[in-house]
Amino acid sequence: MKYAIVESGGKQFRAVEGGTIEVDRLPVEPGTNVKLEQVLLLADGENITIGTPLVKDIPVWTTVIEHFRGPKVNIFNYSPKKRIRVKIGHRQNYSRLLVEQIGGTEFVKKEPVKVEKAIEVKAEELAPKAKAEKPAKAAPKGKASTAKAPVTRTKTGTTKAATKLSSKKTTPAKAETKAAPKRKAAPKKPAATK
Repeated sequence: MKYAIVESGGKQFRAVEGGTIEVDRLPVEPGTNVKLEQVLLLADGENITIGTPLVKDIPVWTTVIEHFRGPKVNIFNYSPKKRIRVKIGHRQNYSRLLVEQIGGTEFVKKEPVKVEKAIEVKAEELAPKAKAEKPAKAAPKGKASTAKAPVTRTKTGTTKAATKLSSKKTTPAKAETKAAPKRKAAPKKPAATK
């Protein structure tokens, strides 16, 4: 497996072709290509190349997918007995990069696989079958259909078949019970003094 360790924003990331990495926000628009030139290590199967400090002429080509914000971090400074309480929140901005290619002097854009032909073939295969099938007849008015009714599960765990009649409306399966209102305690009378 081919991968590289790259540096971006003072942090190191493991970049694998076809994978994504999340780096500090870059000042580019989503959809643009970004060339990461600070490659510290390149591993290609058994061959490992370690830079001194960088590996030369092997950039990592990426595409910006989106910009997003990370989770909120709360900072709370507290000094007891001095009335110092400072609460600050922070959300870091990130860019998600798709690693397109590792190495190469120029970015070679891979063409997407054409799927249109496969869809046309499936449509032609399904067309004769659709004509051969006959539509199902509708049930006459006032009578229940002969199709299987869906099975519902009740609160106790037992199952029952739900029937659907055109003339009757169904009631909900769950019946909620109301709790009796709580009574207030009678006020206590003060003890009589002699």
